[in-house]
Amino acid sequence: MKRYILASLLASSCMMGLTAHAASAPALDADDIGGVVTGPKGPEAGVWVIAETKETATPMIKIVVTDDQGRYVLPDLPKAKYKIWARGYGILDSKAVEGAVVGKALNITVKGATPAEAAEVYPANYWEALMKMPPESDFPGTGPSGNGINPGFARQQDWMGHFKEQCHFCHQLGTRITRKVMGQDHVEAWDQRIQMARGEDDHVFGPHGKNFAGTMVNNMTRFGKQRGLNMFADWTRAIEGGALPPEAPPRPAGVERNVVITMWDFADGRFVHDEITTDKRDPTVNANGPVFGVDTVQSHLAILEPTTGKTETFGVPGMMPENQPQISRFNLSAHNPMLDHKGRLWITMLGGEGGPVDYCDAGPTEISFSKYYPNPAKQTRRISLYDPKTKKFTIIPVCFSTHHLNFGYDKNHTLYFSGDSNVLGWLDTKVYDETGDAKKAQGWCPWVVDTSGDGKIDPNHKNWNQPENNMPKLTDPKKDSRLSGFPYGMNISPTDDSIWFANFRPHVPSSLVRLERGKNPPETCKAEYYEPPKDKDGNYLAYNARGVDLDSKGIAWVAFGSGQIGRFDRSKCKTMSGPGALGQGCVDGWTLYDAPGPKISGQKIGTADWHYLSWVDLHDTLGLGKDVPILPGDNSDSMLALDPKTGKWNVLRVPYPQGFFPRGMDGRIDDPKAGWKGKGLWANYGELPLHHQEDGEGAYSKMVKFQVRPDPLAK
Repeated sequence: MKRYILASLLASSCMMGLTAHAASAPALDADDIGGVVTGPKGPEAGVWVIAETKETATPMIKIVVTDDQGRYVLPDLPKAKYKIWARGYGILDSKAVEGAVVGKALNITVKGATPAEAAEVYPANYWEALMKMPPESDFPGTGPSGNGINPGFARQQDWMGHFKEQCHFCHQLGTRITRKVMGQDHVEAWDQRIQMARGEDDHVFGPHGKNFAGTMVNNMTRFGKQRGLNMFADWTRAIEGGALPPEAPPRPAGVERNVVITMWDFADGRFVHDEITTDKRDPTVNANGPVFGVDTVQSHLAILEPTTGKTETFGVPGMMPENQPQISRFNLSAHNPMLDHKGRLWITMLGGEGGPVDYCDAGPTEISFSKYYPNPAKQTRRISLYDPKTKKFTIIPVCFSTHHLNFGYDKNHTLYFSGDSNVLGWLDTKVYDETGDAKKAQGWCPWVVDTSGDGKIDPNHKNWNQPENNMPKLTDPKKDSRLSGFPYGMNISPTDDSIWFANFRPHVPSSLVRLERGKNPPETCKAEYYEPPKDKDGNYLAYNARGVDLDSKGIAWVAFGSGQIGRFDRSKCKTMSGPGALGQGCVDGWTLYDAPGPKISGQKIGTADWHYLSWVDLHDTLGLGKDVPILPGDNSDSMLALDPKTGKWNVLRVPYPQGFFPRGMDGRIDDPKAGWKGKGLWANYGELPLHHQEDGEGAYSKMVKFQVRPDPLAK
């Protein structure tokens, strides 16, 4: 293994040495810094040059990649003094130059690295690939008195699905802080780690309604605690003994060398769940305006002005009732932001002051939706609307839980919400703007598949087949079948306004659900259900579906936590209704692509990466073309852009600070006439324990902008 890495690094150095005679300083403008990066064998191609300053309104970093002659240009730097150094695979970080001034050339010299030194800056997924999963022969689990594996895990994929989702949801796995145990027994160390785990500033957090440490203890216990601890201990013990990743990541090549990354510290050091800059339907909305992010843990709104670097953070009102000071903050959380065509910010939120509204249930105050399918709840459900012009919030009560949100393409600008385990809800924003009446403007539909095959859904919900453990159950093939689960990563098709979401619980298999409202909802609502295909042994070829987005042709692109993206073409489906419509009815619609990077030892499908959502660049805001699907490489410090024509990946790596964990992403066009400088892809650092980032204790969430210029030296 070590010989493989060393050979690849030496080969790379030799190839770069061939161009030594061609290296020459690039031309610079007054607001640039540029030069040549040179190593032991000559110019170093495909390494990053990093400029960092704390003299701007908020600390800022800019990163570029050297061309095939080792040259670099850091363009459009604000006037300040910069700390500049180079980082790349196969070399040591260069000695930082302090106080570099814009407008001047700066050449950088780097030294070669041993395989162990080189691997220190590999992305987390390359280290995670050393982990060894229990073999397929150990399943189904036989519990504490047998092989130690949870009897509920019937297949290795069940273990993998739990590992991928629960161990990556909050942080990367394979970073320096997670892969090293010092001076104690490794099993004991991991047991202590999960009991002492903390989110940033020890604020209460939990996707399962528990604190951070409690959630980790529960998730380890679900493996079969001792068997799970042993797996993690074997991993860190091997690394302590000198084990290195089974392969080295490639340096940026081709268009990857054209990437310019700019990032700002953000949100007073708080955890920011995700961000938004514009309206996906029209990316010129809010041009050159602020970037918004939401701190889910503390329910704060964070704002960055990219043109000035100034930031501000303040609480979303109504999120912490005075009479409930001890309630879990997750149950009173603002979650996901979205901008509309007017530049207003809509935020999903669970909880807040006041009780649930009465018209969600059937009865004296019912509306057509509650009569068709009552959806009462004990806890408050709300939407928050923030107007940046007036700086005022409006809190809107609804009858469904809200988690992610997106706008449809209809003339009423309908806003759809995922997050309710039984229904998909929406708000007609035109009706709400005209009337201010939340009751009149909202609606919801249960997810019901026409398994009876009669072309419509029986209006009596008592006649439907009901799901079991969030899986559809065809009790009676003459009846329609309701679905349940946790809808995630929802998006709307620009071709027919159908709503698509990933039903990601249970994580194996998870599924893709399509919902159409029809002309007269809720009576005309109808769902379709599609699982990933299986192999001949009954294993799924992808699992842990999370994010869904649609391209301009209505093709769905699904992010799988198993380490893949799935392309789903509904036009290839022959079975959309009838008894065969619950699962494997359209396997021909799927094309699956493994994300770039290594596999975990023993992993047959997918990779060691994990992906929170998916996003399709409908308007070429990044510069790689229209309809390019993009995955966040949450365990690989990257954004992963797939060329839909060739199936090849472009890896947009963030090399510093390691720990780039993107959750939300979107693209904005600030100036359509300004070429690459007038647009960009935005994402955020969304790792919950910010101290896991390379910059350590006191690290901030960061907002990141990606731009693709025509060549590595474009100014």
